[in-house]
Amino acid sequence: MSVNRLFRVGSVAVASLGVLALSACGSDPEPAGSSSPDSSTSSAGAECPKGTLNAEGSSAQKNAIEEVISKYNEKCADVTVNYNPTGSGAGIKQFNASQVDFAGSDSALKPDEMTAATKRCAGNAAVDLPMVIGPVAIAYNVDGVTKLVLDGPTAAKIFQGTIKTWNDPAIAKLNAGVTLPSAPISVFFRSDESGTTENFTKYLKAAGGGAWTGEPAKKWTGTGAGKEKSAGVAEGVKSSKNSITYVEWSYAVDNKLGVAQIETGSGTPIELSADSAGKALAAAKPAGTGSDLALKLDYATKAPGAYPIILVTYEIACTKGLPAEKTALVKSFLSYFVSKDGQASLTDLNYAPLPAEIQTKVEAAIQAIS
Repeated sequence: MSVNRLFRVGSVAVASLGVLALSACGSDPEPAGSSSPDSSTSSAGAECPKGTLNAEGSSAQKNAIEEVISKYNEKCADVTVNYNPTGSGAGIKQFNASQVDFAGSDSALKPDEMTAATKRCAGNAAVDLPMVIGPVAIAYNVDGVTKLVLDGPTAAKIFQGTIKTWNDPAIAKLNAGVTLPSAPISVFFRSDESGTTENFTKYLKAAGGGAWTGEPAKKWTGTGAGKEKSAGVAEGVKSSKNSITYVEWSYAVDNKLGVAQIETGSGTPIELSADSAGKALAAAKPAGTGSDLALKLDYATKAPGAYPIILVTYEIACTKGLPAEKTALVKSFLSYFVSKDGQASLTDLNYAPLPAEIQTKVEAAIQAIS
């Protein structure tokens, strides 16, 4: 079932989220001795907080969260939401250092990061809340090539640096009838610590047949030239002939880059789409406990029609421990983000909305923040 189909099926289940998103602020009992945050009534007639919310992290969700902030401010005009897309690693560090109110990360918190986050949350648990599905494109700019097919081992060898030219026999075998140049392959990678890098290297490790020698990590260990953030690698490929990178689908589309189809062994090369990304997400398994909604993705899936290289951007937040006024802001904004309205525009931005069953779990986890 496609992401779009799942989203329609979930419409009834989340029909009330628009009200919940805007009534979340100020609805919880205030702790003894705390003051109630300022609030005002939005154009929709719901209570909204007043104040400033600061967040940082994943550049993969930059376009998505900026659109959601804009829509949220149409309803809650007295809230300023600042999001700095510095990368997942930087976002987690800033969150754990109490410099931001929540963080965006393209990978769930690791045990040592969770320990630090618990300390930051005044001894209370932090949670990973999946919010944005961002397919990762293998994006290219190759003279005369308008369609490119790659598989896991070939992609791993390109990004490892063992395949060095575009007309290498391994690439040619996957692209019969395509005239491939003899030019060297220019690889661009994220120079900052990135959840996109971690997810992409998980794919290379899982599907590469041993060709990828490193371990999945936020820091790149393969070949190529480094560029900062998603915008940097996309611009690098756009301005350089015979080049390739890994980048979120929205950046590939915005920069008019070629996007490789992926041969997974299912019989037909898989084209990247919201539908094919949704089929891959359907194979995800829960990895967190309680309100922590981390997911385990199957990067080596051979499910028919499933595009295997996807990431989930999580919003990382405290379950408790923030001042009352910040708690109200976090709950209000994240409730809107996960709502029907908040998710509705993501497909147009080349993201995929959350499936209904995950959407409902995230909404419940946000409402439990206190």
